[in-house]
Amino acid sequence: MSQQLYSIYPGSWPLVAESRVLSSVQAEVMDELWAIGWRNFGTDFFRASLMADEMSLKRQIALRINVAEFEMSKSQRRTYRRNSDLQLTIDGAALTEEVKDLFEIHKMRFVRNIPDRLEDFLGVEPNGQPCECQQFSVRSGSRLLAASYLALGKRACSSIYAVFDPEFSKRRLGVFTMLAELEYAKALGYEHFYSGYATVESSCYDYKKEFQALHYYGWEGRWAPIGELKS
Repeated sequence: MSQQLYSIYPGSWPLVAESRVLSSVQAEVMDELWAIGWRNFGTDFFRASLMADEMSLKRQIALRINVAEFEMSKSQRRTYRRNSDLQLTIDGAALTEEVKDLFEIHKMRFVRNIPDRLEDFLGVEPNGQPCECQQFSVRSGSRLLAASYLALGKRACSSIYAVFDPEFSKRRLGVFTMLAELEYAKALGYEHFYSGYATVESSCYDYKKEFQALHYYGWEGRWAPIGELKS
């Protein structure tokens, strides 16, 4: 089915579809890969300019935020304050039974494209393969409510994946952990924060377009402000 979809892709949109496996990557090389649209789940690296959404094709774009210019919107500040009663810790990423159990709860919120294993996003050794990776853990007392993962390069970082308990959806914990990652990136002086992919057309990834200082990669070697994106 994917070959059929790619055969009818919009001719005016660049066609990019690549993948590779890299088990160990130096921090400055991670920066270089992210800067040309690559993304990674563990040691699996990939980049693609199209996304299959059920039976339609959507134009996919890589996103990054200029960290020094980023400021929270009013809505994001409310989300950050709403979760100030929770405990946030940052440590090296680890596939503990606690976070695996949370992933099993998290994936119950999906009705299609249900994720299988957390290892599919983080690899078997998330903090070291292919690079250093930090885990942001959010707790209420001893209960883990959310966890997110941030890969670290030399001058940039990339948000990999986040899990949260759907019971607490009103807290917008996925947005909260991304904001926490951005604050961490700003404190460490990173230039760019890569927030993954979204699509030109409307999709479930639209929330990623709501961040300030956001740029997209047009697959022709140029990053541009999201406001220049033509639908």
